[in-house]
Amino acid sequence: MIEITGPRDDATDTILTPEAIAFVDHLHQAFAARRQELLAERQRHRAEAGNGRDPRFLSTTEAIRDDRTWRVAGAGPGLEDRRVEITGPTDPKMAINALNSGARVWLADLEDATSPTWANIVGGQRTLHDAVRGRLAFTSTEGKEYRVTTPFEHTPTIVMRPRGWHLVEKHLAFTDRAGRTAPASASLTDFGLYFWHNAAELVANGRGPYFYLPKLESHHEARLWNDIFVFAQQRIGMPVGTIRATVLIETIPAAFEMEEILFELRDHCAGLNAGRWDYIFSMIKTFQGRGRRFAFGDRDRITMTVPFMRAYTELLVATCHRRGAHAIGGMSAFIPNRRDAEATERALARVADDKRREAGDGFDGTWVAHPDLIPTALAEFDAVLGDRPNQVDRLRDDVQVSADDLLDVRGADATVTDAGVRSNVSVALRYIEAWLRGTGAVAIDGLMEDAATAEISRSLLRQWIDNRVVTAEGTAVDREAVARILEEELARLSAVAPAGDRFADAAELLREVALGEEFPTFLTIPAYARYLVDTPDASSQELPLAG
Repeated sequence: MIEITGPRDDATDTILTPEAIAFVDHLHQAFAARRQELLAERQRHRAEAGNGRDPRFLSTTEAIRDDRTWRVAGAGPGLEDRRVEITGPTDPKMAINALNSGARVWLADLEDATSPTWANIVGGQRTLHDAVRGRLAFTSTEGKEYRVTTPFEHTPTIVMRPRGWHLVEKHLAFTDRAGRTAPASASLTDFGLYFWHNAAELVANGRGPYFYLPKLESHHEARLWNDIFVFAQQRIGMPVGTIRATVLIETIPAAFEMEEILFELRDHCAGLNAGRWDYIFSMIKTFQGRGRRFAFGDRDRITMTVPFMRAYTELLVATCHRRGAHAIGGMSAFIPNRRDAEATERALARVADDKRREAGDGFDGTWVAHPDLIPTALAEFDAVLGDRPNQVDRLRDDVQVSADDLLDVRGADATVTDAGVRSNVSVALRYIEAWLRGTGAVAIDGLMEDAATAEISRSLLRQWIDNRVVTAEGTAVDREAVARILEEELARLSAVAPAGDRFADAAELLREVALGEEFPTFLTIPAYARYLVDTPDASSQELPLAG
């Protein structure tokens, strides 16, 4: 049984209908126990990696990798051309901007770009409900009206990203057949509500129920999603295979199981995405405590051209194309500034370089975080693709990536600077403060920050402390030094913050997730459980799109 424990309003009345809640309950009754088993498996594997066992390609699934006959279902209607995808949260204004943007796909993000307040989650579902039906509109507090002006056939295809397996929805309580009650799975909730309300409508409109699957760590987790897809389609009488999923390869374990993940989802899979920021975070987190073999320097020194990142992205393209799947590139964090032409020019140049590399490597599309970046990204992919919708036929047989290549961090610059330490503290503090007020995507110092980039900042701080790093300027990076910087940044930011800021709470949380004895697997878990407000800050809606 699913019980609604969160407040009710017009959005919940539209989304949390008895039929929709019953469907979410059926998903939980069928799959919640397997989710728990897979989360326990993650912990075992993480402990093995922390104790010195490097990941390897699986010997038990070698036959799947060697079999050259199988291919995935591939693109569904509206997904054939994905050369530029815009990512962003699902509040009405951001959704309208995305749908008017000219991108081929909109990644409607209920995960890293959304702070999961109850209002944001249910409101996001309402936004998607209205967008699918062509009746989305929004009026700002200043009276400005926003509407979708692009004809439906030219709006981006919607691909919704639910929250990851590790997260819960605390405003829904699930009671299993044994009488045990716990918060509902966020993944099953997000998927179930979106699918129930929109699957048939999407198909009637010539598209389909499409999903980005985040933070998978094994092909067993992909198998669970596939079983959920089969169950859901059969439940509403939809042909099995209508759903299409794109899996984000954003964890180290998943990088070693790309082919197996495609195989498990082959009847529903459109492709894989190189989720670069979470991937970097996964690299740091997975080998936390392994010493200087996996040491990194300042955050901006971990680029897409260092050996382990090149190996990962090239393997992803080769794996996808061998199986008829799209390979979608990641998001450059640089964003334009309409008030600073020089900063915008620098950002566009960096984005152009990034997208030129991706298109040249064989990617079929890429992400951008802001509408103003679409022409730049589009030009780079147009130059390679021309009139073709993708380059899946480019097989990249030249790519040979070993397990050692995926773990080769030696080419990364491990220099840590005083400015890098302070930047990590400041960025993490500012992002967490906004997240606690209900904002999941934040423009900070010319970069788009989301939960993944904040995770990099706090995990690097912890790695430097554990490795007893000394900065280039001679400063020892220890708990006392980082705590002192945190207090300085807290005082500086609080002095100019508007009323109602959450900097004190953000600082307390950052101390816990970066400086505490335990290292939480995700900062959002304790943040959501103990700190998150239930209503978003209205000012957050003025931020640009992010992913």
